[in-house]
Amino acid sequence: MDLKNQRRMAADLLGCGANRVWIDPNRIEDVADAITRNDVRVMINAGAIKAMQKKGISSGRRKYLAGQKKKGRQRGPGSRKGAKYARTPRKREWIRKIRSIRVRLKELREQGVLDSMTYRKYYRQAKGGMFKSRAHLDTQLKIHGILKEEKL
Repeated sequence: MDLKNQRRMAADLLGCGANRVWIDPNRIEDVADAITRNDVRVMINAGAIKAMQKKGISSGRRKYLAGQKKKGRQRGPGSRKGAKYARTPRKREWIRKIRSIRVRLKELREQGVLDSMTYRKYYRQAKGGMFKSRAHLDTQLKIHGILKEEKL
């Protein structure tokens, strides 16, 4: 049976494409008798004609990959695109480093470990890039006898 016209009208009424229109194979004769839009609307309400679900794109692989990356996988040299400093710019690394060092210096000044002169000296050295990290700053302060060695 040729149901092209019914399929076209149903697609228009359901708001989908003609390929997504499903016609019940057991009620083909009833659908063939539906020649007006109203007849097709009755068939839709009766359940003889339905719109099939849209085919989506599965996000399962994406979720799995995101989980792996969260764990630190998939980050080797083969996965990298762009130069070392394109991924994390030098400036961003510097900001991260200098902020933590300056916070540490302020803590020590507020605790009374550093007087203002010593604080200024180490602040300027930090600005000049003398310390690699906060831990490096602490080791330098211990070497110069400003911080006491903690006994475990």
